Amino acid sequence: MADARANNGDSVAQPRLQAREVYQVLKDLALGVRNLHESRPGRWHEVSTGAMRLEVDGYTITLFKDAGVLDYCAACEAIDGRRADVHCWPGAGTDPLELLSVWERTQLEKVLAA
Repeated sequence: MADARANNGDSVAQPRLQAREVYQVLKDLALGVRNLHESRPGRWHEVSTGAMRLEVDGYTITLFKDAGVLDYCAACEAIDGRRADVHCWPGAGTDPLELLSVWERTQLEKVLAA
């Protein structure tokens, strides 16, 4: 039986990126398993407060800095088109950055600052 939405011309919604998947990308970046491709090298140092867009092996990740400190993951889009943003992770402890251990987060910040 075909999906009713397909019959009336509406497109079927693409599944969202899960926080765990985004966390894994950030963890892999912190561990040197994935590669960082910034839009503008050195931009991390230029922004004290604001959004930072990163390209990480096919993922586009927007992180937010507040007063020079990595604050939260604002959005992510995978190469296959799946997306998620801060509204998809509303509960405490569900932001992909919050899933990182203290050590992983420190390593990530070192990679971003390099």
